[in-house]
Amino acid sequence: MQYLGEIISLVVAVMWTATALFADQASHRIGAMSTNLFRMALSAILLAGLLWIVIGHPYPAFADGATWLWMGLSALVGYVFGDFCLFNAYVVIGARFGQLFMTLAPPFAAIAGWAMLGETLSWKSWLAMAVTLTGIAISILSRSRNGHSLSLRLPLKGVLLGIGAGLGQGVGLVLSKIGMQHYEAALPADAPAAFDWALPFASTMIRSLTGTLGFFLLMAVCGMLPQLRAAVHNRSGMRFTALTTLFGPFIGVSLSLMAVQYARAGIASTLMALTPVLILLPYALIYKQKITPKEILGVIVSMTGVALFFLL
Repeated sequence: MQYLGEIISLVVAVMWTATALFADQASHRIGAMSTNLFRMALSAILLAGLLWIVIGHPYPAFADGATWLWMGLSALVGYVFGDFCLFNAYVVIGARFGQLFMTLAPPFAAIAGWAMLGETLSWKSWLAMAVTLTGIAISILSRSRNGHSLSLRLPLKGVLLGIGAGLGQGVGLVLSKIGMQHYEAALPADAPAAFDWALPFASTMIRSLTGTLGFFLLMAVCGMLPQLRAAVHNRSGMRFTALTTLFGPFIGVSLSLMAVQYARAGIASTLMALTPVLILLPYALIYKQKITPKEILGVIVSMTGVALFFLL
């Protein structure tokens, strides 16, 4: 089917918009750590069921040690570190600004690709990074009362969490790419034909299992495990967590890996990065918040940087 990858990419952008809104609600109700642990565990269960139906095995069949290593690293960086920052950013600055910082993921991915895969970073890439950063600056900076200096409109903690979220997402994506390459190489010649499209879901299951373990250990070290019992009894929080899982790590992330199989990575990544634009209207309606022209301009400039980055 023509433009299948592009269509999937747009669906992913919508999925991630819904995920951001649901995650915002869940994080405020049961906490960012509990939300992440439950959604990782639930996504692993859902993926196991899907793989059982499709390939007859409720686990990532044929994955070798190298696949587990790289996909596990991508989970620790992208999920445990990146999503820890992102979900806490939702609590501090809200999903609208949290998603704006996710436009930093492509530049961070490019730098990681240069460092780990030897990919080229041209002057055009640096220009695109500068445009992206300019768009974010427009949205989060304002003139001080004396009019002679700039100050943050957002709490510094929220800004740092947002940057961490973009860093985790970008580097985690590159690690996932390496893991997928190892997984494809490990597939035997007689692997089921269904594995051609099931591979992204099997790869995501490895990330979900690693993410579940990572968040559990992190909560144990921080003495936060008692929060899980309270979270289970918060029905609205668990409901939003379930929706976050369905639209995020189960469908959204898996489709994002599928999108880059059927479309040019640059076009797919640009379309999937539309979430900061798509989230503006529903966020304003749900939270009764006014979106200023300056914020809209900042998002547009930042998205232009993302587009330039991939399409130049």
